[in-house]
Amino acid sequence: MDALRIVVEGRVQGVGFRWFVRQEARRLGVAGWVRNLDDGSVELTVAGEESAVRRLIEHVRVGPDSAAVTSVLSESVQPHVTLPYPFTVLK
Repeated sequence: MDALRIVVEGRVQGVGFRWFVRQEARRLGVAGWVRNLDDGSVELTVAGEESAVRRLIEHVRVGPDSAAVTSVLSESVQPHVTLPYPFTVLK
């Protein structure tokens, strides 16, 4: 099982990006959460089967129609707590 912290930059706030990620993550069976950051980026922490996480990243690179993703940075993490399942949006 892969666990990643992902930061997405670009026009990703106010365009339904978090809800798009939630929908895709749930469809793929990935656990975790997504939230907006103060700098205008969006952060995700995800865990799931490698192929599902990889597919989620592919979707995140595109985003919903109204988004404009300029950067997707990811790093492996070891979650210290169980990530929420189903995938959730944090405020």
